[in-house]
Amino acid sequence: MAHYDIPALLEIAKRAAKVAGAAIMEIYDSGNITTYHKEDDSPVTNADYKANEIILAILQQETPDIPIMSEETDNAKLATRKNWKRYWLIDPIDGTQEFVARSGDFAVNIALVEDNVPIIGVIYWPPGDTLYSASTGYGAFKESPAENKQIHVRAFDDVEQGVVMIAISRRQAREKVMNSMSKHRIYQTLPLGSCSLKACFIAEGKADVFLRIGVTGEWDTGASQCIVAEAGGSILAHDFEPLSYNQRKVVTNPDFIVMGDQNVDWPSIVKYQLGNQP
Repeated sequence: MAHYDIPALLEIAKRAAKVAGAAIMEIYDSGNITTYHKEDDSPVTNADYKANEIILAILQQETPDIPIMSEETDNAKLATRKNWKRYWLIDPIDGTQEFVARSGDFAVNIALVEDNVPIIGVIYWPPGDTLYSASTGYGAFKESPAENKQIHVRAFDDVEQGVVMIAISRRQAREKVMNSMSKHRIYQTLPLGSCSLKACFIAEGKADVFLRIGVTGEWDTGASQCIVAEAGGSILAHDFEPLSYNQRKVVTNPDFIVMGDQNVDWPSIVKYQLGNQP
């Protein structure tokens, strides 16, 4: 395998995300959205396919010997994938339902996974021209027309009694989430769309925790995991065990929790234990 400089790979991922994002916005602004349904009845659009095509073309041109896994591609079987030292993991549009609903809460996700751990994460929010990115050991950053800065999770002044801001899906039953939380804390909620944008809000300190109850794929968490970790937080399965990448025949995640300030005793707050098991 050719030698690639991590900062150079990060820049390639950022460029791919922004070029794909521009194409997504052309379709979004035109209103010419065509929706299809996959075998699992989840929606996919012409914008998903166009973004996927663009990202694959850029990554294959710039890093031809790094394999790619994508939500919108027929991916290799585990017998082949398990031998990959390093690979790209992409979700051309995270939040396709939000894209179709025109809420603006959707993003492009690109991660680089090495030795089964995401080491580069890029999440681009096209409607706001906002790019979140990170690489292991170098911190997490936010770039937008209004700011360009390193980001960190919110530090609690009082880790035992401080108010907890929960990022919550607009399409998720609020009661299920709130019933999973300890009754000994005070909470506020922040409704959002895509999983990755909620993770970014935690990485930049706008929210503290997010429970994802429902089916997701590894491409939904790869980029987020790197960004959140580099911002000082973590993403773990519902039982507080690490998520796995490229180690199982299926590529679906268990239910997971995105957590901010690591000085907080999250297992005492989040009581949800009976999660989705892929």
